[in-house]
Amino acid sequence: MADEYRVPGLVVREHRVSVPVDWSAPERFGSIEVFARELVDPAKAGDDLPLLLFLQGGPGGQGPRPLGGGWWGTALQTHRVVLLDQRGTGRSSRVDGRAIAAFDDPRQAADYLSCFRGDAIVADAEHLRATVYGGRRWATLGQSYGGFLTLAYLSRHPQALTSCYVTGGLPGITATAQDVYRATYPLQAQRNAELARRYPADVAALGRLADRLSAEDVRLPNGDLFTTERLQTLGMPLGMSTGADALHWLLDTAFVDEAAAEPSAAFLAAVAHQTGFDDNPLYAVLQEVIYHQGHVEPGWAAQAEQDRWRQFDTTARPLHLTGEAIFPWMYEQVSALRPFQDVAEELASRTEWPRLYDVDRLAANEVPVAAVQYYDDPYVDLGLALGTADRVGNAQVWITNEYLHDGLRVAGDVILPRLMDLASGRWTVTGR
Repeated sequence: MADEYRVPGLVVREHRVSVPVDWSAPERFGSIEVFARELVDPAKAGDDLPLLLFLQGGPGGQGPRPLGGGWWGTALQTHRVVLLDQRGTGRSSRVDGRAIAAFDDPRQAADYLSCFRGDAIVADAEHLRATVYGGRRWATLGQSYGGFLTLAYLSRHPQALTSCYVTGGLPGITATAQDVYRATYPLQAQRNAELARRYPADVAALGRLADRLSAEDVRLPNGDLFTTERLQTLGMPLGMSTGADALHWLLDTAFVDEAAAEPSAAFLAAVAHQTGFDDNPLYAVLQEVIYHQGHVEPGWAAQAEQDRWRQFDTTARPLHLTGEAIFPWMYEQVSALRPFQDVAEELASRTEWPRLYDVDRLAANEVPVAAVQYYDDPYVDLGLALGTADRVGNAQVWITNEYLHDGLRVAGDVILPRLMDLASGRWTVTGR
């Protein structure tokens, strides 16, 4: 029986199901638990409402915790909302450094983590739908990586879906990790230019910090060496609506002694938390793995692309900040990722991967798909997204420059109803 309780404005039900780690060979690694949280408006708790499954961004992202307002307030007007903690995250048999340290062989650990990609997450969702919801069809809302999961779902179980909504997350269905970084590095360069336009003094401050880190050892509170490479990763949130502003206020109290560029304790603590991956190590470990299909080139795609950009070198001034990218140095410098170093290298060396998407099935798709893509989003290239939309049947895309990657979070009350109208035919897009 599901656990049920109330929080302000919500009735919450918690569901747990047991699933095999490896759906293709259930005895191989045994089973894990997958957790989902169902939300319903208290006034409609007894109503037979349609289901909306939220597919969280990531990889390695747990479902959102319903604290305060959010897009779910809009969704709950018409649906029961199901928030899935993807396998390995949140309350779904979490994968962290301790779990990986239990493996003696990095190849076996890599085999294990290869079972945490989109195809397995979709299989988990299908098991949840069958066992908890009696096989009822549902709609999906995929944010960012949730769009990848949406296409994997449509490739395998379109009969389970009534409609699919995607926010900032249509991947190139045949694009490699190299293709993705080749397309997105120019977009991150643009975000750096926007930061310099808006906050030129912050760019100077970053340069002073980089010079200090290059000249002497500076330690974060957990003992990690604070390097210029790690400083550059503060640029990852620049694709969010408040990213540049949040960085500005972080730098506002960065120095104890501004002339000497001595970092303050509060700044160092914030950097350790923001760049530490303590709460989402799978985000790092699976970041490039989520693109792999068929035969792929071995190695680190983001690092190879960055090496082509002189302005992203640690010695360049002004210092350019990196975006949504994971680099091999992180497994040496970031304490939460060190247990994953050997398995990350093993995953990066693999050249053959199962297919995530069925191109023919997607072309013949009949499930309504409504997506929004953002002009200035440095995480998901618009050209690759539109190429995918052209190859998916019954798909429509709304293109806007009103929002960045976190459009659903900051304007879900606008975006979600519009996507629902787009999928149902009550609204149409023009001009593409």
